[in-house]
Amino acid sequence: MTVAATFEIEYLQYLKPDGSLSGPLPPAVPNAEALLPLFKQMLYVRTFDTKAIALQRTGKLGTYAACLGHEATHVGIGASMKPEDVFAPSYREYGAQFMRGVKPREVLMYWGGDERGNDFEGPRNDYPWCVPISTQCLMAAGAALSFKLRKQDRVAVATCGDGGSSKTDFYAALNSAGAYSLPLVLCVINNGWAISVPRASQTGAQTLAQKGIAGGLHCLQVDGNDLVAVLEAMRRAHERARSGEGGSVIEFMTYRLHDHTTADDARRYRGEQEVKDAWLKEPFLRLRKFLTDQKLWDEAQEKAWIEECGKLIDVEINAYLECPVQPVEAMFDFLYAELPEELHAQRAAAIALEKRP
Repeated sequence: MTVAATFEIEYLQYLKPDGSLSGPLPPAVPNAEALLPLFKQMLYVRTFDTKAIALQRTGKLGTYAACLGHEATHVGIGASMKPEDVFAPSYREYGAQFMRGVKPREVLMYWGGDERGNDFEGPRNDYPWCVPISTQCLMAAGAALSFKLRKQDRVAVATCGDGGSSKTDFYAALNSAGAYSLPLVLCVINNGWAISVPRASQTGAQTLAQKGIAGGLHCLQVDGNDLVAVLEAMRRAHERARSGEGGSVIEFMTYRLHDHTTADDARRYRGEQEVKDAWLKEPFLRLRKFLTDQKLWDEAQEKAWIEECGKLIDVEINAYLECPVQPVEAMFDFLYAELPEELHAQRAAAIALEKRP
């Protein structure tokens, strides 16, 4: 028998669920101390997530997509990028975006129905949140192509979920990246569920990472609850992209510990034991255990930091709540370069209704 091609998918894990190392730290993490600020950032993100959900439950925020359980993957992706790179997120990668300079108040504005939240003060070249599934992958591929044509030392990074990896947009992006050897990193955050559709119903592929092989990309599967593995996987992908070796597809294995959004009830489609088991493998517990064993973290530090996080995020919440609401005519003024004639009457009517007693 003649074999046309063979392949294998490497799996990365350094920090096991019990907080112990499976081997030496990789090049992306020079020492244990390097993980401490990122661990604190994970706690910050989790504190923000909890407060955002509380805002939604009390009617002060619209539908919100929680990121509980994704903190290591998100923070690791953001920490691995350079300021001049471009990030194309989906709609829950707050940890990555905070590392990029997005403010929590901007996240809250967006989910509060104010599109000004998408006009980030920080990463001016990053793309806005993308709710249509995986279309952001094509945007990132286009950015990566422009970097190559301009001979710029920049990398485009896009994130999507396990369900998003089934979309044609994802396949078109990876195929373009392979055909043109683009500096593109496609991050598939496999949290087990595409809303209520389980991973097993998404595809017959053994891994989601291997989808990139068809496009000629480098592929990895990573323990997405292991911050060390996330950082190393991203280091490798960025190194390949910057050296002209092309793009990568990285599958981050994690779990969605909350409902898909605050409009969802995951108890309707997944079992209680599955969620309990996932809590034993979540990213915060293992990293805390590791840092505690290294004498870099303790209970008193954690209590003080969580309290500080609460204060910092309350400042952001207040900034969001105190932000003046846009006038109703904004929906007309910022939708068209020149307002169509037939909408002038609607604009006037909307203004009149807003001013009624």
